[in-house]
Amino acid sequence: MNRFVESFAPARIVSVGVSVEEDAKSAVADAVAQLDDIAICFVLVFVPEHLDHSIVAEALRHDLPRTPVFGCTSGGQITPEGYADRSLLLVAFPREHFRCSSTLFHPLKPVSVAETAQEAQTLAQRFRTTANWNRFALTFADGLAKQEDTFVAALDAGLGDIPVFGGSAGHGLAYDVTFVLHGGEFHTDAAVLLIVETDLQFESVVFDHFRPTNRQLVVTEANPEDRVVHEINGTPAAEEYARMIDCPLSDLSPQVFAENPVLVRNLNNWHVRAIQGVLEDGSLMFLSAIENGLVLTLGRGKEVIETMSSELAVRSAKGEAPHFILGFDCVLRRLEIAQKQLDTDASEVLRSHRVLGFNTYGEQHGGIHMNQTFVGIAFFSADQEFVL
Repeated sequence: MNRFVESFAPARIVSVGVSVEEDAKSAVADAVAQLDDIAICFVLVFVPEHLDHSIVAEALRHDLPRTPVFGCTSGGQITPEGYADRSLLLVAFPREHFRCSSTLFHPLKPVSVAETAQEAQTLAQRFRTTANWNRFALTFADGLAKQEDTFVAALDAGLGDIPVFGGSAGHGLAYDVTFVLHGGEFHTDAAVLLIVETDLQFESVVFDHFRPTNRQLVVTEANPEDRVVHEINGTPAAEEYARMIDCPLSDLSPQVFAENPVLVRNLNNWHVRAIQGVLEDGSLMFLSAIENGLVLTLGRGKEVIETMSSELAVRSAKGEAPHFILGFDCVLRRLEIAQKQLDTDASEVLRSHRVLGFNTYGEQHGGIHMNQTFVGIAFFSADQEFVL
């Protein structure tokens, strides 16, 4: 048995295939061969940066010709062994416990809130309900289309009581182009929506490891459509941010942004608005919605491994540990963990809590698009009390 599958075998409900083959066609064949001989409802695939996505799609059509496959390119993968960078990950959901219906939003930009909400609602209504089964939604969106904020809010409005969990597609740390998979093809400027039914009980797992400080930054000039901030506190944005965190302007980098995030407050919750990079004119590009007059608060990190271990130790109402957790973990969290040389510790935590998923360019839950956050779904046995 493959070492990845063997390490995950004791309590898994889903079937897992992981390949580190360098050739896309070989990687798909290797991963598919590891899947159990079960009736599959659908497969999620998370593609590493180095594999040609078009060849992956062609190979999936060939090797899984009658199986719906969804997913995206990724900023990294979460396999049964923990964090990975060059692993093709397949997660097969069995018909015994899952049913699904899907649609593709393409082109995604610009998002029509009314049309998106209506299409999501129609998909849910046309998907026949199964007695005593629970519903949730999954979404994977182009991580560079800059539409996730509006898109997930529209989905939340259209789907009502159906909780939405999602991750933005990535491409390592290249930030050049990202793709989502639907109908056997990868698409850019697009988003996938799945309505999933399951007889399993599930619980949301959402956390970050930051708390607000008393240092605030006010966006005084911005281009919201492109998520670009030109000025903060009336000063060129990158210059003022560097001053506020006591860092030389020339030293600003993805690692610095990951360790010094800015937060926005939504009711009683704080969410990260991650900085993607510095533009040539000294502006800052963000990975989430930004607007003139927005008040940002500098965040201070808590102990990342301790927080991860505590938050992933979720239990059902009867004290049951999850069979697995489907997780969408921001690539900037991964970057901070690598910068602190905590990769091995983090992978051990993920492995021990049976997390599968990918590193994202953004996470979606509760109608909100956020950054530097872990968003996941913990699945428990069918006879457990439902908790959300």
